[in-house]
Amino acid sequence: MKKLFLILLMAISTHIAYSQTTDYLLSSHILDISTGKPAPDVPVKLELKNVTTGKWAYVDQKITDKNGRITNFLEKSTAKKGIYRLTFLTEKYFSLKATETFYPFIEVVFQIGEESHYHVPITLSPFGYSTYRGN
Repeated sequence: MKKLFLILLMAISTHIAYSQTTDYLLSSHILDISTGKPAPDVPVKLELKNVTTGKWAYVDQKITDKNGRITNFLEKSTAKKGIYRLTFLTEKYFSLKATETFYPFIEVVFQIGEESHYHVPITLSPFGYSTYRGN
């Protein structure tokens, strides 16, 4: 019984640790599929496209944590609907691993419409990447 309790406690703790912050609309995550591990310490820049001029406006920049995650982009109280761009600055990450890469940065453009949570992760390798809308 004690073992079952510990397993349940670990599962709940893991879920809480990886849950998205409810005060924010946007989160991201980088998984390095060449190692099967999260990509920590990667700067990620967030921008919003101006519908009138077509230019990108800086919103925020964060760095992935030890689990390759950023949970606190785009605070709900200040969030706007529109077209956003996340730029994953991957060059230094690969350089520190002494690994050649084809992608010094990766841009992912997406649209935020309703006030629900958006999770925009990437899977990454030195010569490829993929993205999707997660949860």
